Amino acid sequence: MKTTRKRYSADFKAKVALEAIRGDLTLAELAAKHGVHHTMIAAWKRQAIDGMAGTFSGGGDAAKAVSESEVEKLHAKIGQLVVERDFLAKAFGR
Repeated sequence: MKTTRKRYSADFKAKVALEAIRGDLTLAELAAKHGVHHTMIAAWKRQAIDGMAGTFSGGGDAAKAVSESEVEKLHAKIGQLVVERDFLAKAFGR
């Protein structure tokens, strides 16, 4: 019998990680409350804390700028390929 892993939404993970960071409840109490293993909650908490540093480092802005320039290049390439395809379609259509 094959069992499938339960997938949790990013919102749910963030909510549970925030509760873990607050520290009002222990990891065991959070695990019982949400039905998630305490090691998962610890991992989500660690990911959230690591991600916060990236938020304030400004690295996200650089990645976004690189992403936008990459999108521009890809759009230009798509345009070039469409023109070439249309040209070749007309040439072979004769």
